[in-house]
Amino acid sequence: MKMTLRWYGESDPVKLEYIRQIPGIYGIVSAVYDVPVGEVWPMEKLLTLRKRIEDAGLKFEVVESVPVHEDIKMGKPSRVRLIANFQQNIRNCAAAGVKVICYNFMPVFDWTRTEMARQLPDGSFTLAFDAQAVARIDPEKGIALPGWDASYKPEELKSLLHEYASVSEEMLWGNLEYFLKAIVPVAEEAGIKMAMHPDDPPRSIFGLPRIVKNRDDLARLVKIVDSPANGLTLCSGSLGADLCNSIEALVREFGAMGRIHFGHLRNVKVEPDGTFYESTHRSADGSLDMAAIVKAYHDVGFEGYVRPDHGRMIWGETGKPGYGLYDRALGAVYLNGLWEAFSKFDDRRAARV
Repeated sequence: MKMTLRWYGESDPVKLEYIRQIPGIYGIVSAVYDVPVGEVWPMEKLLTLRKRIEDAGLKFEVVESVPVHEDIKMGKPSRVRLIANFQQNIRNCAAAGVKVICYNFMPVFDWTRTEMARQLPDGSFTLAFDAQAVARIDPEKGIALPGWDASYKPEELKSLLHEYASVSEEMLWGNLEYFLKAIVPVAEEAGIKMAMHPDDPPRSIFGLPRIVKNRDDLARLVKIVDSPANGLTLCSGSLGADLCNSIEALVREFGAMGRIHFGHLRNVKVEPDGTFYESTHRSADGSLDMAAIVKAYHDVGFEGYVRPDHGRMIWGETGKPGYGLYDRALGAVYLNGLWEAFSKFDDRRAARV
């Protein structure tokens, strides 16, 4: 298991030099953030990013994310050009030493939260999703969600939602199949493993189709193109926001198949109606048994990349919600500690046999 941390480039208040000081950190997960969605990432930008990361003593082997343009998801004629650009981005990432590309196929909203700084009883601040508050939103009257307020102009967002009103889940599956059959052969040739991120949260919102929500969806996804290059980013926090999903079982099933290329390991505290907040990584603090999940990764012989994903804001830290230094560092060390314990226990047991 290779522990990584996401970094948002030179504008990120969390410095690479600080990340390097976290015990057990292998590398950085990043992307090119200043190129419009759907366009080709210049090689010089990728190589500059790689050099900056490697100069800090870390590896750059995972990109998160290469965004998928909405026209591809909706199956518009322009997808031919946009998919060609995506294919070139795969080639360029491979040339820069990247081995895994995380991406998603969520319409409009890559993720949804209703609060970016809910205060917990211990005084820390975290991301939260209120299912009832989302259900009360009328898209026709406008959607104001933290983190997305500046992403679209109101009329632009309304127009996009109207376009998706005619896109069913089966149509979205069809558009995904077209996309995967175009990019996976390129990934195979380039030596890249594609790792799709599930829907966050794993349910329909605002009437939008969502198709990567549970075990059956994941199984359908990997069968579209039956290739090791067509794999998953298994996000425990996203899928775990639906209590019907057993993350441990998913790790064992898809990990044994060799189709998990990237793991997001975080905990969530979930209510029966789907309301949740992002807790500490400890099993005792959320609804997920993180120890059982990490043991499942260990038992299937997982050798890929993980990250602690999000963290709370603690100790007075400010910055990008979910992406402070301190709590993610605590999470990374906790997860690495679980991994070391399982590894040493197995080694000693094997030595006694």
